[in-house]
Amino acid sequence: MRRERAIDVGIALGVFALTVGTLAGGGVSSDEDARSLDALGVLLAALASLPLLARRTAPLAAFAAAATASAAINALEYAPGPPIGATVALFFVGLYGDRSRDSGRLTAVVIPFFFLLHVAAAGYGRDQFPVVPALFGALVWGGAWVLGDRVRLRRERVTNLEERARQAEHETARERRLAAAEERTRIARDLHDSAGHAINVILVHAGAARLLAEKDPARSRAALATIETLARETLGEIDQLVGALRDDEDRTQSPIGLAALDALVKRHRDAGLEVDVEVSGDRRALPPATDQAAYRILQESLTNALRHGAGRADVTLAYDDDALEIQVDNPARRDGPADAGHGIVGMRERASLLGGSVEHESTNGLFRVRARLPCGAGEPR
Repeated sequence: MRRERAIDVGIALGVFALTVGTLAGGGVSSDEDARSLDALGVLLAALASLPLLARRTAPLAAFAAAATASAAINALEYAPGPPIGATVALFFVGLYGDRSRDSGRLTAVVIPFFFLLHVAAAGYGRDQFPVVPALFGALVWGGAWVLGDRVRLRRERVTNLEERARQAEHETARERRLAAAEERTRIARDLHDSAGHAINVILVHAGAARLLAEKDPARSRAALATIETLARETLGEIDQLVGALRDDEDRTQSPIGLAALDALVKRHRDAGLEVDVEVSGDRRALPPATDQAAYRILQESLTNALRHGAGRADVTLAYDDDALEIQVDNPARRDGPADAGHGIVGMRERASLLGGSVEHESTNGLFRVRARLPCGAGEPR
């Protein structure tokens, strides 16, 4: 604020000094009949300059006051010269003037009025019509207003560009936050699937190891070895997921997919679940998101079959031209719901994010999960 006020005072004093210097030096022509600079001339020079202090808040009023004083200088026969104060004020009308419709109409009336007032004052003071000063004044005043208006437009463009840049930055940050939230949701879903699957398999193997510890030590040790292997694999996967949550930068991960289906089936078979897998169609490479979603859906379905089923699960993978269809059937026990927990909800969320679907039904003691995942054309494996 102080800096702006200092600039305003400096401009007003500069215009005052130029005006006084022009009057004292005889103006732009050697008019011997011109009135010499006196106290009234200095006062009028001040009145033509000091209104510039209001150039920001009331530019049109400042122009009117400066133009009135300049017209009085011409009418009182002081040395002819350009109305410096009024010209500078007109520049600021173009720069800071109100662009509303009513204000624009007022400006269109005020500026020509004071131009004619200057011409009339100059003609009165010299007893002749000032043709050349009138043309020169029209050129100077028009140029001053146009220059101020161009500067204003350029400032507005720069301001708009800066505002757009800020908005773009905010949108980018918002999209980054949304992407991070989606990624955390995905990681939480993966964590639930991985940990839930591992805990269920470990629970089954631990029970088998306890029951077979005395009757069949070899099978008991095999069950414990499976528990150890699965715990290590799950711990590594959890470390990877937690690390992704902690890392702000993008990390290159190798998401698990159908390439690990054989290992998944083997773990469930070792846990006592009889699993039969049937693949139809041309097996091909899938998009990473579809590949991972297919694996997680199969993992959750087999985990449900292990926990709530009757010891068997039939898996069918059908590769169509534009989609992968997954179906898992297992006999359901009566002592527990096959769709308990968040597993089915998680499968549906995964499929819906890809534009696919997951359905489940339980009829005649058979629980069925059917999923369809769009995948498009791919390369044969």
